Amino acid sequence: MPRGDGRLSHDIDPQGPGPQDACGVFGVWAPGEEVAKLTYFGLYALQHRGQEAAGIAVSDGSGVVVFKDLGLVAQVFDEPTLASLRGHIAIGHTRYSTTGGSTWENAQPTLRSTPSGSSTIALAHNGNLVNTAELAQQVADLGLAEPGVTSDTALVTALLAARPDLSVEAAALEVLPTLRGAFSFVFMDEDTLYAARDANGVRPLVLGRLERGWVIASETAALDIVGASVVREVEPGELIAIDEHGLRSSRFAAQDPKGCLFEYVYLARPDTTIVGRNVHAARVEIGRTLAREHPAEGDMVIPVPESGTPAAIGYAAESGIPYGSGLVKNAYVGRTFIQPSQTIRQLGIRLKLNPLRDNVRGKRLVVVDDTIVRGNTQRALVRMLRESGAIEVHVRISAPPVKWPCFYGIDFATRAELLANGLDVEGIRRSIGADSLGFVSLDGLIAATEQPKNRLCRACFDGEYPIDLPADNVIGKHVLEGLARVAAQPAGAAVGVGAGPGVGLIPSAGGADALTRP
Repeated sequence: MPRGDGRLSHDIDPQGPGPQDACGVFGVWAPGEEVAKLTYFGLYALQHRGQEAAGIAVSDGSGVVVFKDLGLVAQVFDEPTLASLRGHIAIGHTRYSTTGGSTWENAQPTLRSTPSGSSTIALAHNGNLVNTAELAQQVADLGLAEPGVTSDTALVTALLAARPDLSVEAAALEVLPTLRGAFSFVFMDEDTLYAARDANGVRPLVLGRLERGWVIASETAALDIVGASVVREVEPGELIAIDEHGLRSSRFAAQDPKGCLFEYVYLARPDTTIVGRNVHAARVEIGRTLAREHPAEGDMVIPVPESGTPAAIGYAAESGIPYGSGLVKNAYVGRTFIQPSQTIRQLGIRLKLNPLRDNVRGKRLVVVDDTIVRGNTQRALVRMLRESGAIEVHVRISAPPVKWPCFYGIDFATRAELLANGLDVEGIRRSIGADSLGFVSLDGLIAATEQPKNRLCRACFDGEYPIDLPADNVIGKHVLEGLARVAAQPAGAAVGVGAGPGVGLIPSAGGADALTRP
């Protein structure tokens, strides 16, 4: 499916998708503005962070209304729909599911009224919680569980609404410290826009200023799109509230920054700035570092468009090898309602990329890409370039080998499926058929971000998880579906694999069991 920033999506190979993106969130408080349209364009700028579902909630001061559906932002919303969403506060979400399946019920923003009906809360979430099972038990004990809803976001919304004797702000200051994992929230009631970020600040969240209001967004690029100036990042452990009295800030946890290193490699738009570092500049520097660490003798440096482009520019500049185009992307192949025939499907990656034969014929190519997950894409690219006449294909990757799954908002393959988990660099080179292969070092990648190592989450590269994971393996994308299956079983019945007393969960892709699989 197409990405909002024009890059190829993870869906180059439907049988072996790459890392699935985190979600995108957007919020605006702006009396007198068309807040739904501002949110629409903000979400459009964040489309690359999730393509499964999109939704917008608005309030005019008297009630909160949500419109959401499965699909891309431009598929979910049209002019009449946006015109009907009137108010002065709005939040929006574009989803890739990291907890809970891709269903309408799990699309966001989630909505929940307080038991008295005096207030309604809508919430959108980027990230992933790791104590979801514990939160689900709390919600069940309160009698607030909703059939068919299996997202951690819905659990948080229910807990916020379960304190009718407190304001939403006071309830948030009680609930937020109980959450473990990564979260960047935008939420709202009838009168106030809120934003909160976990104590480690794993996922990005920024505050912007409009002439007549305020904006919260996952990336600075979304602020640019709607004409908002960047004020600052929402700090880790901070809760912001914006209403007619202005902006106020509270702290619910001491900050211990661990920003996601993978944002710099792949997730964020190149025109976004993270902690003062422009992402495009960081990626160019990663390419320069890659050229120093893994030089190659070649005639042309080519990127895998578009995600490999900045690093390829840096590699070419540092190595002195000319930069050129060797692969052309079909920009309109993506989410489609017409399935390809078996003959076309067998062509695989050729649906998305096609070589410039005259450019690559007879040349020694240095091909720069962002990551290798399963290796299917690189294997197909190397074969295709050789068939087009390339005499050598040297692959350079602008990230270290991905060896560990993420539990904080990115849905990688399980550890068993990660090519780098079972093979060394030489084994990976043979697997993809390249003449040589080089990955940027972890230290080189970190240096390009201009952030200290101890302020970054590097878990997918080095296995050091900054937020403790549940010891009982009750974690993963479909943990709540698993709990529901357990609850539906007769007393004493076992469910799934390895079931025993108190277990009964079916391990899911991306689950904590991925850490221990061979």
